[in-house]
Amino acid sequence: MQKLRAPVLVALAGAIFAAGILSGLLLDRQVLYAAVVPRDGAQQFDLVAQAWNLTRRVYVDRPAAEAQRLAYGAIDGMIASLGDAGHSRFLTPEEVKAQQDLQTGQFEGVGIEVQVKDNQVVVVAPIEGSPAQKAGIRSGDIILKVNGEPVTGLDDAVRRILGPAGTSVTLTVVSAGQTREVPLVRAQINITAVTWRRVPGTTIAHVRIGTFSNGASDQLREALSSARQEGDTAVILDLRDDPGGLLDEAVAVCSAFLKSGDALLEKSADGTITPVPLKTELLLEGDIPLVVLINGGTASGAEIVAGAMQDAGRAILVGETTFGTGTVLQQFPLADGSAVMLAIREWLTPSGRTIWHKGLVPDIVVALPANNVPVSPRGETGMTPDQLQQSGDAQLLKAISLLTGRN
Repeated sequence: MQKLRAPVLVALAGAIFAAGILSGLLLDRQVLYAAVVPRDGAQQFDLVAQAWNLTRRVYVDRPAAEAQRLAYGAIDGMIASLGDAGHSRFLTPEEVKAQQDLQTGQFEGVGIEVQVKDNQVVVVAPIEGSPAQKAGIRSGDIILKVNGEPVTGLDDAVRRILGPAGTSVTLTVVSAGQTREVPLVRAQINITAVTWRRVPGTTIAHVRIGTFSNGASDQLREALSSARQEGDTAVILDLRDDPGGLLDEAVAVCSAFLKSGDALLEKSADGTITPVPLKTELLLEGDIPLVVLINGGTASGAEIVAGAMQDAGRAILVGETTFGTGTVLQQFPLADGSAVMLAIREWLTPSGRTIWHKGLVPDIVVALPANNVPVSPRGETGMTPDQLQQSGDAQLLKAISLLTGRN
């Protein structure tokens, strides 16, 4: 399954990538199932077999040396040795199923995107309206413990955070330099790709893309058409805490605003660079004034869109440096229903800038105060201009000032 590199989404019965929202084509299973010892790896395979047999024969905790557990651990360790922490990874059959379930846009969990960064499990973004967001968990928070027990890595954290709706879990997180315990009740979470409202007291459409799931670009086009019909004359495209999604959807969103050129470049393992052109027939708003909001939770497909807008000079980027994802993942199914996710290509902005591990730096840096959360279009329902000014969302207020000339 081919998808953009993206964080893990804590959701159903397994460790799920936000890239799990993304879908693609499976490779030929017949090829993938071939279990052939390569000539240049025979000695190494023999070492693995020696360690396997030794562990199975003498290890004192017999249940821990169960065959499938050792096999999964070996595969997981092999992929982890690549150093692509939190992205290229092994998925159990349960995790594969959970990833597929996520494509429906509904799942159970606490609603956070997590990823390994600097050897720590870090929150990329909370999902809007989720238990995590309501409890004040924010992008950049570090998860130290789950139910009082230290986490030992991404998979360990995800598996222990998961659980059915209505059950409880307590996270120990470092937030803005302070350690705190956050009790959460898992819930049914519905992902809405696009929401929008007119900014109170203006003719600016505040359009938020929460994820680049299937149909997101169609929802965007509907939102922009409605905004035009209502007389809106400018757009704030809010990509804050958007973990990404389908590559095709990201390209289609770029194509709604850009008249010509490429949405991104793809770099293969051998260094070959292939442009991914815009779908010019999808152009909808090529001239409307545009500001794009980004933060540390803007990742993957959302970074593709922001980078394309910035390279083309089409929009002003306001906010904070993005997360810094930048590879295309492909899912390779294994014989028992498990799978290996491997980064097979790197994506670059149209001008060739690398986003991987670096992120995008906004044109205008505006930090959100530690105790404030971004105002969403839904949150603007019934809000007066004065209430919006008092919201504390400095990033949104800066975007409004740029589009209204009230700098």
